[in-house]
Amino acid sequence: MVLKSDSIEAVAEALKTMGQTIAVAESTTGGLISARLLAVPGASAYFMGGVIIYSRISRKVFFDVTAEKLQGARPLSEEMALFFAREVREQLRATWGVAELGLAGPGGGAYGYDAGNTVIAVSGPREATVRISTGHDDRPRNMEEFTDGACRLLEEVLLQ
Repeated sequence: MVLKSDSIEAVAEALKTMGQTIAVAESTTGGLISARLLAVPGASAYFMGGVIIYSRISRKVFFDVTAEKLQGARPLSEEMALFFAREVREQLRATWGVAELGLAGPGGGAYGYDAGNTVIAVSGPREATVRISTGHDDRPRNMEEFTDGACRLLEEVLLQ
């Protein structure tokens, strides 16, 4: 089963109740955030779509990302995650956008981060970010933990 907690059901219910929508741009989670949102019955009322921005080329194709557009944002930074959350929200005309960028493992990345690190951003009527460091390099476990973190952040922001 895709659902790991009640947080995504609370998010889905809040979106439906408020008549709001969501779009997802995810990297390391590889579609797990979208899958959780879609696993809730009635997802067509709030889910606008999602994209996996795992590589530079996918980021260029889906969001026409250039260095100028990123305005010097560091890789795996809150600024970069917010950029993608805003872009997916705007591109898919959603109320909310969520983006995840990370390193699941087992190895570290080219930018000096170890496996088990991600940054997640939510953009909409309110914005928030969270950085998660799991402290391990178990790829499938990190993917699930990053997804859990995204669902918790969505719940916190939507239910404020």
